[in-house]
Amino acid sequence: MSEYIALPRVLSLRLSPDGTRLVSVVQSLNPDRKSYGTALWEIPLDPEGRPQRLTRSAKGEAGAEFTSDGEVLFVSRRPDETVKDEAEEVPALWLLPERGEPRRIAERPGGVSGVRAAGGTIVYAADVLPGDAATEGERRKARKEAGVSAILHEAYPIRYWDHDLGPAQTRLFAAVAGAVPDRLDGRDLTPQPGRALDQASFTVTPDGATVITTWNVPLPGGTLRSELVAVDLGPAAGEGAAASGDGEGTELAGTGQTGPGHRVLATSESHDFGGPVAVSPDGRFVACTRERHASEELSSAYGLWVIDLETGEGRALGGELFPMDIAWAPTSDVIFIAADHQGRRPIFRVPVTGAEDGEPVRITPDDGAYLELCPAADGSVYALRSAVDAAPTPVRVAPDGAVTALPSPVPALDLPGTLTEVSAVADDGTEVRGWLVLPAGASAENPAPFLLWIHGGPVSSWNDWSWRWNPWIMAAHGYAVLLPDPCLSTGYGQAMIDRGWAKWGPVTHADLMAITDECLKLPEIDDQRIAAMGGSFGGYMANWVAGHTDRFRAIVTHASLWNLEQFSGTTDASMYWEREFGRPGNERYARLSPHNSLAEIRTPMLVIHGDKDYRVPIGEGLRLWWDLQRSGVESKFLYFPDENHWVLKPGNAVAWYQTVLAFLSQHVHEEEWTHPAALA
Repeated sequence: MSEYIALPRVLSLRLSPDGTRLVSVVQSLNPDRKSYGTALWEIPLDPEGRPQRLTRSAKGEAGAEFTSDGEVLFVSRRPDETVKDEAEEVPALWLLPERGEPRRIAERPGGVSGVRAAGGTIVYAADVLPGDAATEGERRKARKEAGVSAILHEAYPIRYWDHDLGPAQTRLFAAVAGAVPDRLDGRDLTPQPGRALDQASFTVTPDGATVITTWNVPLPGGTLRSELVAVDLGPAAGEGAAASGDGEGTELAGTGQTGPGHRVLATSESHDFGGPVAVSPDGRFVACTRERHASEELSSAYGLWVIDLETGEGRALGGELFPMDIAWAPTSDVIFIAADHQGRRPIFRVPVTGAEDGEPVRITPDDGAYLELCPAADGSVYALRSAVDAAPTPVRVAPDGAVTALPSPVPALDLPGTLTEVSAVADDGTEVRGWLVLPAGASAENPAPFLLWIHGGPVSSWNDWSWRWNPWIMAAHGYAVLLPDPCLSTGYGQAMIDRGWAKWGPVTHADLMAITDECLKLPEIDDQRIAAMGGSFGGYMANWVAGHTDRFRAIVTHASLWNLEQFSGTTDASMYWEREFGRPGNERYARLSPHNSLAEIRTPMLVIHGDKDYRVPIGEGLRLWWDLQRSGVESKFLYFPDENHWVLKPGNAVAWYQTVLAFLSQHVHEEEWTHPAALA
């Protein structure tokens, strides 16, 4: 276990404008072994080269981006020795020349959270308190010294994932890069954004004249939609003082906010436009994702959306593929996307012009899951490749789909088993497929105990490596692990999502049981020693399974939905779920809520939840735990006061695996309960 948590993890990949350098952010275990740190690494383009670490600091570095001149921008909390009497450390913007030491070039009292650069312009995001930007530092200090943590909200939402929203607002600042002085004088492009730029995806046009960003629009009843907006920079971005927010501006359609030079590029009452956002190298088009708003009868649908910046016309490309990553070819006539497909995430080539306009062509024929696409001038694509049996590593994908591994800071892994593709036929004739991890040594003479692992989402797929729920840890302890893609899974067309829309429990359960039954026929698997596990939506399904069958010896439910009507009003994204289930009181809540089958639960359960989980709030775990205790169901509650929807800290991750393994050993192997050492 200690070797696993100590493995470095490649998180990103960026190609320099001239195509000669690859830079990655790599996460690794800190010397105290209690936390992870990050650093920038250079990945050689030559397969025979060696990766080189570029930065070292106790605070770490993230968000690597190249300037037009090939220098590297990044965000870090590292101290700046050239500045004395600094305030509380917050993330600042740094620049690393190709040769030389990094230097800090921009900071804000609330910190810098992201950066993009193109055409000699640098744009960065920062959290800013409403009001006069010149006095923000003083106002933050006064708030802290007065012991004020209160936030007054007048609109929804108020939280996201694991953190509170407000009182600061995300704004975008722009400056001319040029030779990059010691300090960038960033101009405030969005002085009155409200919550419009929360979790924004933004980019800069190749000429450096326009920023294109997602923009949240508040609507009546606590709902919102996301538009795509262009912010024209006008005069050179670095000229003049930062805007105070008191000047005149053009009202953004439907937002109630103002800002100079803003234009709405894409808006719809029935769709959201989201990231990733990418502009073609010739500046003619912008590509993004478009999501159809769901209803109780209509499922959500995702796709690639391309806008002609000259005419303003937008159109859908790529069919039913949902892009997880988007990147333009240098020729501007092709978009490369990575999209879930049949338990993989291949790279697809989507022509934008010509006779094959919009028809996707799969490039990578293997079982890989690709992200961080970086197209090169020779037609190849640099990317991070992972798979269920391979941790993310940098590769070069040739135009014909041939994949060449590049030197990586992550060592090659020797996995304790094999990966097999499996499938079954559901009640309605639909094929349900998945991956089966078999431990080394499993055979008819030595069949392995079986674990059903149910993915979250629910609109998701088991197709890549997971650092959070890793089946190979379980394989190392002798378990076979099934990773199925039931209804609502991505990569199988819209019909697969429609099958389970607003029918979560019953249809998904039938799919899971069908493919479980097929796997239990294998001689290498012990069909008596079986357990089920799930997290998030998978936790919902683990709870549903517990109330609808007693075939499993143990069930582990992590960050799980238990009482749907309670959950719908306390999650950080209530409007999303209400689109599918309706307002509280709708019969679907009662019909599909696992808590209504409490009386049928006989299987021992391990409940796991983090207190910082705002997506599935801790109330779900507490209510489930209390209901199980009150009903006399054998159960345990593994509680993490400092974790969010997932368990991310190294020590807590060890405690998670040790507790799960101990619980499974007690019930699947009928061994005596042994308290996990990590919890002692």
